[in-house]
Amino acid sequence: MSTAEQTRQVIGDWVDGLAQAIEAMTEKRPETRWEAAGGTFAEAAAAAGIAEEAGIFWWEQPFQPFPDALAWVAAPRRLWEAAGTLILQSAGLEKVEQAEARNTWLEVLGQSLAAMARSAGAVLGREVTCEGGAEHPAPADLQEWAIVHVALAGDPPPLLMALGPRFAALLASRGGPQAAGAQESLPAPAFEANPSGRADQPARTMELLLDVELPISISFGKAQLPLKDVLKLTTGSIVELNCGANEPVEVLVNHCLIARGEVVVVEGNYGVRIHEIANRQDRLRSLR
Repeated sequence: MSTAEQTRQVIGDWVDGLAQAIEAMTEKRPETRWEAAGGTFAEAAAAAGIAEEAGIFWWEQPFQPFPDALAWVAAPRRLWEAAGTLILQSAGLEKVEQAEARNTWLEVLGQSLAAMARSAGAVLGREVTCEGGAEHPAPADLQEWAIVHVALAGDPPPLLMALGPRFAALLASRGGPQAAGAQESLPAPAFEANPSGRADQPARTMELLLDVELPISISFGKAQLPLKDVLKLTTGSIVELNCGANEPVEVLVNHCLIARGEVVVVEGNYGVRIHEIANRQDRLRSLR
């Protein structure tokens, strides 16, 4: 792996972001560490102790606005299953399907890659975002890898991550005269640079999303009834819910729990006074 300080900083921030994402969902931060490895993917995987039949889940992530700024993450099945299972069980799920664990790993991966984008933006002095990621293996000619160890139950094998050579060169080119030539060889960004040189301006995508309307509903509770009992419902029937009369109601946005509160009357209309913002575990449970 390139010894450029900026490149190592971005990799380290990504590993830290991976640990933070798992901690946010489980309230326990796993120990992480990474080391550099050279050679092909097969050689790096062998050095990391990853078997050929490990069921690698590949992810290719481009970073905007720089052409060919790419990163690849290769996670063995035992690792992403362990991470996804841990998170979902922390949210109260007893039985976790493989597809659920996989989708949860994708959420963790997305958060960690967003941390990588922020770190790259700090190095480059402008906003960098993750857009258009997909399941795709790295090119066969990549020769520099980071072996990332994540301490989880079952002692899963580490995962591998690689920065594309042009992305690594772009980061290194901000480090001083030793890499000035790399900066000149890179294509220009796809749109005009941030004139203020700051990386903390709101993304245009987020500005567009702020005007999107979402349905908000209030849940007083839930009940499960056999179909035969549903067919017996008539005017005046009472359905007992799973919440007490004095328990707070739930505020749902697009069917996802975001808060709890009490019902109030405002100028003749019902409203809800927010008492509590739901944590991540509650939101995961509400999606089941």
